[in-house]
Amino acid sequence: MNIGDRVRLLHGKEEGIIKKISSSGRIEVEIEDGFIIPALKSEAVVIHAAESTYFGEKESSSEKEEMPLPISAPKDQGIYLGFVPINDQNLSLYLINDSKSEYLSHISEVFGTNQRTLLAERIRPGEAKKFDDRLIKEMNEWPAFLLRFLPIQHKLETAKHPFERQLKIKPTQFFKHLSDLPILGKRGYSFHLEQTTQELDIQKLNQELESIQPKPALEPVPKPATRIDLHIEELVFNPEKLSNSEMLRIQLEHFEKTLNQAIASGMHEITFVHGIGNGVLRKEIHKRLSQLTNIQYFQDTQKDQWGYGATLVRIT
Repeated sequence: MNIGDRVRLLHGKEEGIIKKISSSGRIEVEIEDGFIIPALKSEAVVIHAAESTYFGEKESSSEKEEMPLPISAPKDQGIYLGFVPINDQNLSLYLINDSKSEYLSHISEVFGTNQRTLLAERIRPGEAKKFDDRLIKEMNEWPAFLLRFLPIQHKLETAKHPFERQLKIKPTQFFKHLSDLPILGKRGYSFHLEQTTQELDIQKLNQELESIQPKPALEPVPKPATRIDLHIEELVFNPEKLSNSEMLRIQLEHFEKTLNQAIASGMHEITFVHGIGNGVLRKEIHKRLSQLTNIQYFQDTQKDQWGYGATLVRIT
């Protein structure tokens, strides 16, 4: 397997050309849309020239048939999460209201039991709001999106129920959602946030499920290491290509993910090595720790070795 080989990804139908191979066994594959998909060597197979000899070339008409058509939703539920390509590495994220209703909208990222708000605004009919930018190569590490909507009714009419949707974006499915985005008039990737039209009796449903199947045993949460290094070169490949804000976001995501694992697995303490630098990462970590009720205390630690570059967290 070499740079320039055409490969097929095993966990999806995407095919493309290898643009980069790292010593860690990761590759970057450019698909036909010009996007770069990160993958492991073990997740791809080389397409040999002999394959076309025996099986023939794929017809362009069949490729077109497999392309998803633009989603057309009922006008009272036309809410979309849209991803617009900026280039072959970056995407802009939009909330699109292609409906006749106005909503109070709230979008957040979910980190275990913690959340971070990305958007909290009113969105009117026919309006699209940009709320973030993301790197395509980090898609596997994106946390889940939680989207909540509260309808705004300016006149007396039948009540519309609030609804919510949680999405975990998977690269193998993401590139199948190519369509013409409503309102924006651009080509991109859209996810229809369809409202549940039938109200469920959750208590009754749980009782029915318990009567037909036993409760599965909860799998124990794996304990992280007692010392976590947050230096960016320990977390990503080629960190020199990232901006300072992107580095900080990745470091904080890893901090919150590991802290949640430590809390859930019953650890009593954990140390985060964040370095000294300009102090921004240390300050942000201390700020977030101070807002959590299940943290007994936190303090700078190992000053003889790290100066003020490490924080000990004591969990209640």
